[in-house]
Amino acid sequence: MTHDAPTATAIADAPADARLSPQARRALVLLLAATFVTFLNETLMSVAIPDIMIDLRVSASTGQWLTTAFALTVAVVIPTTGWLLQRFSTRTLFVAAMVLFTAGTLLAATASGFSLLVAGRVVQASGTAIMMPLMMTTVLEIVPPSNRGRIMGRIAIVMSMAPALGPALSGVLLTVLSWRGLFWVMLPLAVAMLVIGAVSVPNVNETRRIALDTLSVVLSALGFSGVVFGLSSLGESAGEATMLPPWIPLVIGALALALFVWRQLVLQRDDRAFLDLRTFRSAQFTAALIMLAVAMLSLFGTVILLPQYLQNALGYEPVVIGAILLPGGLASGLLGPLVGRLYDRIGPRPLLVPGAVVLSGSLWAMALLLGPTTSIWVVLACHVVMSLGLAFLFTPLFTTGLGSLERRLYSHGSALVSTLQQVAGAAGTALYIALLAVGIFASGGTGVAEATPGQIAGGVHLAFMAGAVISLAVVVLAFFVRAPKDAPVGHGPVGH
Repeated sequence: MTHDAPTATAIADAPADARLSPQARRALVLLLAATFVTFLNETLMSVAIPDIMIDLRVSASTGQWLTTAFALTVAVVIPTTGWLLQRFSTRTLFVAAMVLFTAGTLLAATASGFSLLVAGRVVQASGTAIMMPLMMTTVLEIVPPSNRGRIMGRIAIVMSMAPALGPALSGVLLTVLSWRGLFWVMLPLAVAMLVIGAVSVPNVNETRRIALDTLSVVLSALGFSGVVFGLSSLGESAGEATMLPPWIPLVIGALALALFVWRQLVLQRDDRAFLDLRTFRSAQFTAALIMLAVAMLSLFGTVILLPQYLQNALGYEPVVIGAILLPGGLASGLLGPLVGRLYDRIGPRPLLVPGAVVLSGSLWAMALLLGPTTSIWVVLACHVVMSLGLAFLFTPLFTTGLGSLERRLYSHGSALVSTLQQVAGAAGTALYIALLAVGIFASGGTGVAEATPGQIAGGVHLAFMAGAVISLAVVVLAFFVRAPKDAPVGHGPVGH
């Protein structure tokens, strides 16, 4: 137990109506700010890849490793956070995450070649992967159940606004800076977060000495990276031969994950699990996790597909595309605090049901309305409506799912939620891009770059139709999610 354990215990045992201490508020503000910076960086590169390909003389398939390597690293590191959050203090993990992120940003900014640039992104991703589980676990540890919806609403701002601002900010910066300038802009922000956090972030968790199971680490790395890599390459390889067929990493990943699950079930008997799967004994956590997976699949699939549709079918420039995607992210983020306060008052179901219906309706609209001559205002409206639906889903799902766990499982639940976000994001990207390619080939095209607007519209229709059908599962599940047992009294009639 760390010397800060009494502080953590006192915060956890505070009455439900107690206000957060200055120490707790400071921890939350710094964690939110640092997570915002790292999440902003995740999508900042999407618009810059074509410039990087030209400057460093690499092919499109090679250039995609800037995003693939980032996703693979996050998928490998996040499962370890279940152990890290038990073993190390809040401040130690915060500093470690920001040191990694800062070092990776500097390496990428000064990279003399593509390999070093990818290495910088990998180091960045290692820090990013720690931040989200650290923030969520800290919220569960220090925020009373009566206030969790409000705080989770602020987390929703980070999740929605930071990724949406990335492409828009990148498009603007690239009009006056080279792609290296994106990293130089991020560097002082990262340094500021690191310095302030090293001095100010308090230790609010309780730690314990727990052995690291090496076999679990290896199986986790093979399993999650294999699945994410297989899904990521599935869309890219649609319709063309590749050196490594996507089914190979998918099969390896699935087998490794099966062994990983078996290993955790064995270790759980002595309370030594690397990633404790007893979280799934909570029906509310499991239902929330499934809904989150489908929501993230829709979000990432749309984020990757709409820019291609806008650029290749409607002919818009990257800076315009970023501006089109920005209002939806801003609307979703700004709505987060309101949804959080509503959750604290009325519980999850009155928010989840309309949110699921709106999400599904927006996907059906995109499937039926987006074509080769669609007005840009229709695209903008569909994206904003989808973002509003997601805003009503994320905060209640995070709060209900994680809040339904026993306190000793908080770190494992946070790690599982963050891991699933990455896997679902990769699945959404793979599904939408693969179906886009299938639709193009079915109409006689040979690829996105050479396809006519009509062929691209056919692929977009197929992809969003699949997303719309899958979204119906979210609508059904929304009716079965209930408030956690320790929710405030006002939740009872609605949540239960």
